[in-house]
Amino acid sequence: MGQEFSQSDLEAYLDEGLSPDEMAAIEDRLRNDPELGKKLVQIHGRRDAGIHTLGEIWRRHRLTCPNREQLVMYLDQRLPAEESKYIEFHLNQVRCRLCVASYEDICISRQDEDDETGSRQQRILDRSSTYLKRPD
Repeated sequence: MGQEFSQSDLEAYLDEGLSPDEMAAIEDRLRNDPELGKKLVQIHGRRDAGIHTLGEIWRRHRLTCPNREQLVMYLDQRLPAEESKYIEFHLNQVRCRLCVASYEDICISRQDEDDETGSRQQRILDRSSTYLKRPD
């Protein structure tokens, strides 16, 4: 009945750790496949009972994700080459939605700061221009 989803896919689905397209594919399938729903209930029940796989622990605690400071350093190109390559891979290939969102938030914050700084500088220049006129 269509695409098969691995245990890992379903665990990531429960953690909301898949791309939007992958999440939509599972949700679409759930509407018509009661067996898939049963699998998710089993995984959720196992988690509630305290039984976890190593992969689940890594995903849930985001052990492979860079922290915000590392993302800032990546953006500023202040990381060693290997760390930069890993973060680039994590953002562009893995497409970790939480890290991509955090990275985009940093970029937007920077843009807002630049806009604010530019307009503040312009206001200061405009106000002080009358004091800076050249003598005739």
